[in-house]
Amino acid sequence: MAASDDGRESAVPNVGPVSADEPEFRPYHHPAAGWGAAKSVTRFLLREREPVDGPRAIMKMNHERSGFDCPGCAWPDDTKGLHLDICENGIKHVTWEMTRKRVGREFFAAHSVTELAGWSDYDLEVQGRLTEPMVYDPGSDHYVPISWKDAFELVGRTLRGLDNPNQASYYTSGRLGNEATFLYQLMARELGTNNLPDCSNMCHEASGRALQASLGTGKGTVDLKDWETADALFIFGVNAASNAPRMLTALAEAYHRGAQIVHVNPLVEAAATRTIVPHDFLDMALLRSTKTSTLNLQVRIGGDMALLRGMAKAILEQSATDPKALDREFIDRYTAGFEAYKEVCEAASWDELERQSGISRADILKAARVYRESDRSIISWCLGLTQHEHGVDTVREIVNLLLLRGNLGREGAGPSPVRGHSNVQGNRTCGIDHRPAPKFLDRLAEVCKIDPPREHGLDTIGTIRAMASGDVKVFIGMGGNFALAAPDSPVTFAALRTCDLTVQVSTKLNRSHVVHGKRALILPCLGRTEKDHQRTGIQRTSVEDSMSMVHLSLGMKKPASEQLLSEPAIVAGMAQAALPDSPTPWPWYIEDYDRIRDTMAQVLDGFEDFNRRVRLPLGFRIKQPARELVFLTPSGKAEFSAADLADVVPEPGTLALGTMRSHDQWNTTIYSADDRYRGIRNLRTLVFMNRADMRERGIDDMAPVDITSTARDGSTRQLNGYLAIPYDIPRGCAAGYMPEMNVLCALGDFSTQSDQPIMKHVKVRIGPAE
Repeated sequence: MAASDDGRESAVPNVGPVSADEPEFRPYHHPAAGWGAAKSVTRFLLREREPVDGPRAIMKMNHERSGFDCPGCAWPDDTKGLHLDICENGIKHVTWEMTRKRVGREFFAAHSVTELAGWSDYDLEVQGRLTEPMVYDPGSDHYVPISWKDAFELVGRTLRGLDNPNQASYYTSGRLGNEATFLYQLMARELGTNNLPDCSNMCHEASGRALQASLGTGKGTVDLKDWETADALFIFGVNAASNAPRMLTALAEAYHRGAQIVHVNPLVEAAATRTIVPHDFLDMALLRSTKTSTLNLQVRIGGDMALLRGMAKAILEQSATDPKALDREFIDRYTAGFEAYKEVCEAASWDELERQSGISRADILKAARVYRESDRSIISWCLGLTQHEHGVDTVREIVNLLLLRGNLGREGAGPSPVRGHSNVQGNRTCGIDHRPAPKFLDRLAEVCKIDPPREHGLDTIGTIRAMASGDVKVFIGMGGNFALAAPDSPVTFAALRTCDLTVQVSTKLNRSHVVHGKRALILPCLGRTEKDHQRTGIQRTSVEDSMSMVHLSLGMKKPASEQLLSEPAIVAGMAQAALPDSPTPWPWYIEDYDRIRDTMAQVLDGFEDFNRRVRLPLGFRIKQPARELVFLTPSGKAEFSAADLADVVPEPGTLALGTMRSHDQWNTTIYSADDRYRGIRNLRTLVFMNRADMRERGIDDMAPVDITSTARDGSTRQLNGYLAIPYDIPRGCAAGYMPEMNVLCALGDFSTQSDQPIMKHVKVRIGPAE
């Protein structure tokens, strides 16, 4: 690791556990999930010493009314009463939270921050649950205990002492429930700022902006019932087996009913081959797998837009002789901009479409044929499409293709983004937005009797830059691990260390606690699995899934410590201290979360009668106007876009590198150094490469290499000694794990369309290690 002036690390190339075993690579040829997942879960439960509470939690997770929502991914819960609506990574995530290990004052007394900064991120998190509020003591370089009262007063005094409210920034991860989210944004806006960065700024910002521009909504329009009736599913840039494993059930069911399933990804991931769904006991007993695809297309990194345009071009060409190829009635009645889009499709040459996509014309036509012959199609996507310069254009191209055949506003059809963290969509719905809509601010002002600021605030990139320049002096992180999730790790670390105060609301120790400001607080909160006792009884919180369903979550376990507070209570405590004359009844809200929801019902569109509807079986779905063919766009119609095709072909000698998770990982949390579905054991410092690209550079299998990225401004960043893994990936492409490879992602390399860090298209040179 590189070191900074104070002796602490300034880059993070090694986050996983250290193993004495040699690294291994053996190509994976088995079904996703099934017994491999069952064995992995069993080993994990035993390793974490949770053979009793772990299985108990499994029986409560994602259960209607009496259970808690999985704190992992945002895939919707089953609508038909499935009792094992769970997955391998969800079980690991919950077990990781329920660990019996504890991190209290004795731990911090024994380990200085400088010492902890040298630990791997795995070793930090594996220590266990945080148990009491702690404050950094610069004299001893240790965290020491602080009372909740004094911690809140430190936050409040610091916020009140700022020259202006925009000197603070309030970050949110996707695990924060809706009620805490609403209070958090209310606090920030009552204080006078829209500096509300969140994890969406790094993940699906492009999706929201694209869908808003095209359809007048920032969300997808489909639900699970649509997935159950679609004739064709197109899955772009999604590694479902690791990042949304419960999607495997939908894919297996789709294949059984004869639907076409097309996966588009540079890597053929395990979820794009076959699966054994664990709750299908007969298939498990007979080792009987189900295919999860009918066509796999290995697009070059960033080439999805060219593939989509090629499919549209094929449909348009076919319409000259086949009047049913296009839904002209739908286009004429509900859309605007069709003729301009038709012109750009016609102008795109097949040679250029092949070159940019990396897909042959014959295979593009295969995908177009699937789309043409299917009456109802869903197109789904994840970060493989969004973390690019042209992410907004690519998602709008998805909508273009759907509009051509009227695949919107009817059962089994429409756009379906796969959101990541469990409540990241709910965070945005409930007010976490650095670019808030005037209508939302008007309602907030009227209902909550505050005067919210109207100017746009800072997003994630803007916050890091403002911390680095000294313009942001206070950083509050509500969950997550900001230091490790953000790009350009050394720059992010240095920026956080310039702050006067950093506050981290967390369940477990992580990198963001040892990369801190001049003063720092660790405020431990309840986990999703734990009972939340307040004055009027045990409270439930709500979450919104990837398909706009809102439902309640009820913890089942005794809290890890009597000193833990809920996230709403922590927000209220900070707000009371910072806003002594606030019109907001903060303590009253915390006594009963129904009171928060009653206020939310008055402010948020779609949350009318919130407390009653959220208690209905399965909760309720937020109304989607575009689903009803009501488009809140300037034209009042769905808007075709006619963007120029992006040039994504790497320059000679360079490769396009995409960062991604391993299988045994959730966001920045690393469970092991294995990646079962890609055949990796005991290794995270690696790069996947096409074998021909390796030969061209004189790189042997599993040989150490140096990776150098070049940013737009010409600056370079480097990782040394990573092992090159020959893999089935298109020529000119490479891939490796985040957060280790975040070092290569320059802070200034963000999309001009979405402001997202470009973490899926990093320009690199790779050669034998020197």
